Amino acid sequence: MPLGPIPSRILAEAFLQEAADRNPGPWLAHSRLVAQAAETVAGSIPALDPEYAYTLGLLHDIGRREGVAGMRHVIDGYRFLIAGGFEGAARVCLTHSYPVKNVAAGSAMWDGTREEYAFVQAYLEGIEYHLYDRLIQLCDGLTMASGYCLIEKRMVDVALRYGVNEYSISKWRAFLEVKDEFDRLTGRPVYSLLPGIVQHTFGFAPVVNEA
Repeated sequence: MPLGPIPSRILAEAFLQEAADRNPGPWLAHSRLVAQAAETVAGSIPALDPEYAYTLGLLHDIGRREGVAGMRHVIDGYRFLIAGGFEGAARVCLTHSYPVKNVAAGSAMWDGTREEYAFVQAYLEGIEYHLYDRLIQLCDGLTMASGYCLIEKRMVDVALRYGVNEYSISKWRAFLEVKDEFDRLTGRPVYSLLPGIVQHTFGFAPVVNEA
């Protein structure tokens, strides 16, 4: 069952293009790769709609349209999409960063208001995570702007840029649990579904046997 209304693929692409004009940066390539990963993984799970998953992935960071920010981008994205009546996509703006339901566990510092912090915390506590929520958490956790990678490399990359806090270990465990869940659901390692993951993680091209 879907989370709720989302924009069409065409409209979602238009939203991202507008955001690119407002705040260009690596987050745009990251968003497109997350969308492609979500579509691919969802295609291996009968309960999920690949088209729906693609749109959720494309818009998960759309709050960055408002400019360079830390965790405030989650509430900015939620407000932008909820204003259009796209509750399903708005929800994922909030849930994608929090496999642990604690706003203090965010990768970056909270730079919104206290009222916004309280709203996000109450929202997370008031819902049960859906498979789509966890799918975007997974794909976000496997995707750098330059390509797909092992989830451990992505976690280290984020920690090097933003630092760690008392919640980091529990959040890393939660990301790994999500990956294990999707390994079971797809019946294979999710890594095997994503192109270039070995090369990008380890920084070399595979040896081709020409014999």
